[in-house]
Amino acid sequence: MVQAERFETHMSDSDALMWNIEKDPLLRSTIVTLLLFDRTPDWDTLVDRIERGSWLIPRMRQRVATPLLRMGPPCWSADPNFDLLYHLRRVRVCDPSLKGVLDLARTAAMAGFDRARPLWEYTLVEGLEDDRAAMILKVHHSMTDGVGGMKLLLMLFDFEREPEDPGPLDRVEAIRSFSAFDLVWESIGHRRRRALGMLQRAMFDAVRAGRALGTYPVEAVGDAAHVAESVAKYLAPATSPYSPLISARTLARQLATLDVPLDRLKRAAKAADGSLNDAFVASVVGGLARYHEFHGEPVDQLRMVMPINLRTDGAALGGNHFTPARFLVPMTFKDPAERIVALGSLARRMRAEPAVALTDALAGVLNLLPTTVTTAVFGSMLKGSDFVTSNVPGAPFPIYAGGAELERMYAFAPLAGTAVNVALLSHCGTCCIGVNLDAVAVPDIGAFMRCLDEAFAEVLALAD
Repeated sequence: MVQAERFETHMSDSDALMWNIEKDPLLRSTIVTLLLFDRTPDWDTLVDRIERGSWLIPRMRQRVATPLLRMGPPCWSADPNFDLLYHLRRVRVCDPSLKGVLDLARTAAMAGFDRARPLWEYTLVEGLEDDRAAMILKVHHSMTDGVGGMKLLLMLFDFEREPEDPGPLDRVEAIRSFSAFDLVWESIGHRRRRALGMLQRAMFDAVRAGRALGTYPVEAVGDAAHVAESVAKYLAPATSPYSPLISARTLARQLATLDVPLDRLKRAAKAADGSLNDAFVASVVGGLARYHEFHGEPVDQLRMVMPINLRTDGAALGGNHFTPARFLVPMTFKDPAERIVALGSLARRMRAEPAVALTDALAGVLNLLPTTVTTAVFGSMLKGSDFVTSNVPGAPFPIYAGGAELERMYAFAPLAGTAVNVALLSHCGTCCIGVNLDAVAVPDIGAFMRCLDEAFAEVLALAD
């Protein structure tokens, strides 16, 4: 038996901060993920699977309870009137194309959650071209981060098109006697257990370089002055974006997707002695540089936010284990290999900052302030940033829902006060790129995606 996964009762300071700052709607932490299937899942099978998962994963039946007068962090409390079919829905679209589905996902990304209910919504979208289907998953970031969310997703879906019947679930026993992960682990069988192990290895290989970030003591990072300087940089307000072109901040959203071969992007990164993430970030930076040049507004640098993964092997599935690092990135490198090297060096220096290891402690301090003040402080840190990049390893093997195979999986991460968020989620050899844009800051999404596509092509050429 593997070590049981844990679901904490109280929010961590970092999760509580993410929850509290939503007093400003521009700082909402809504994650939308789009799944595309090769055919329409069987509805009854899907309902049964999600129903089962809701008993195995406590977060799915819990809502956030805020203590009176904010005496202590918010906690997770069971929803006594949980209604599965409020959270799991099915619709048919008039436009059976990908654009029609993205329009639905866009609406989900712009809407907040009902804070009196558990913080997730799944919508099955039927009637797509060639009898295909999609699912729009909407989850609040306080429930989990990208890596934990992938593991939770695999608990809800199957590793075979026609899986074995798991048998009846003893709900009382599920709540009282076993951890959520233990029950799922026992039910998935040897082949599914082996597949999940493959995913875990892929995830931890991807983040091993940054795993030590939250593990070393403060004494190891140098003298107090160095730590203080790092903390000051981490909390420093950013009064305005660097870009004169994408400076608007609104609640309007546009979503788009891009597919990139995973193997070629890895080979391109290796050709420049960089990592997959270095090549990905270099492509996004190249796309933004092209977009500014297209509009006659070239820039020398922009401020980027990049989540740094702090998750360790024993971390609980629920909650977040990352810190939003901010740093200025140069936009003037024309050579893609030089851009990969420069951005990789910047990212490694940022990961070594002492403040990264103190993320939860800093969040605890901010949470002691009145919510309005906390929101203003954190908002001043993020709204002056221009864009976000995030990279989450996905499943390197097929997964299924109701007999339908998942073909593509796109994550549309929250803008967090910026104008653009580009997220890479790998799935079965494809980098599924999800682009979330402020529709006022970037009104010509076609031109933006063309510039991004050209920049990826430029980096991929290094693989040849």
